[in-house]
Amino acid sequence: MAVKFKTVTENMLITLTLSIITTLTMLLNSSVISAICTTKKLHQPANYLICSLAVTDLLVAVLVMPLSITYIVMERWTLGHFLCEIWLSIDMTCCTCSILHLCVIALDRIYHAAKHLYQKRGSSRHLSSRSTDSQNSFASCKLTQTFCVSDFSTSDPTTEFDRMNASVRTPSSDNDLDLAEDRQQISSVRERKAARILGLILSAFILSWLPFFIKELIVGVGLITVSMELGHFLTWLGYVNSLINPLLYTSFNEDFKLAFKKLVKCW
Repeated sequence: MAVKFKTVTENMLITLTLSIITTLTMLLNSSVISAICTTKKLHQPANYLICSLAVTDLLVAVLVMPLSITYIVMERWTLGHFLCEIWLSIDMTCCTCSILHLCVIALDRIYHAAKHLYQKRGSSRHLSSRSTDSQNSFASCKLTQTFCVSDFSTSDPTTEFDRMNASVRTPSSDNDLDLAEDRQQISSVRERKAARILGLILSAFILSWLPFFIKELIVGVGLITVSMELGHFLTWLGYVNSLINPLLYTSFNEDFKLAFKKLVKCW
C-alpha cells in the first residue's frame, strides 16, 4: 500500500493553523495567570484553581503542541527515541492534569451552588418565622396601646403623642419581605448564570475529549483501525480545550475583564 505524502501547500496550511492555535493558547493562558497574580481582587480560592488550570494549559501549549506540529508536518519522528518518550510522558501528564482540574472546578461550582441554595432556603424559613413573630408582636402592641388610650385618654394629654410614637416603632414586616424577594431574585439570576457557565464548561470538555477517548477505546480493543490523519485531528481537538478554557472561565466575569483591560493598557 503506497503512502500518501502531503503537498507543500497542505503542510503550510496545517502549520499555520496549528501555530495560530498554539500561539493563542499561550497568550490567553498567560493573560489569565498575569491577571490573577497582579489583581488583588482576584485572589480567591476559586480563582486559584483557574490559575492552576491556566498553568497546566500553558504547559500543554509550550511543551506539547510545538513538537506535535513538527511530527504532523514531517509525518515521522526525527528527534530520537528518548525525546519521544519524554514528549509522550509530558503530553499525557499535562492533558490529564488539565482534565482533572476541570473536574475539580466543576465540583467546586456545584458545591457552592448547592451551599448557596441551602442557605437561601434556610434564610427564607427564618425570614418567614420572623415576619410571623413581628406581625403577632404588632397585633399585641396595637391591642395594648388601644387599652392604654381608652383608660387614660381623659387624664394624660400626651397619650396621642405616645400612640403616634408606638405606631412608628412597630416592625416594618412588609419592607423585610420586599427586601427578601429582591435578594431572592438576584440570587436566582446568579444561579442561572452559574448554571449556564457550568453547562458551557462541561459541554466544551465533552466535545473536546470524548471523541479522542472513544477512538482510543475502540482502537485499543481492536475493533477498527483509524487513519493517522483522523488520529491527529482528534488529538488536536483535545488540545483545543486548553484554548477554550481561559475563554469560558473569564468571559463571564467582570473582574477578569477589568483586569485584562489593565494588562492591555500596561502593554
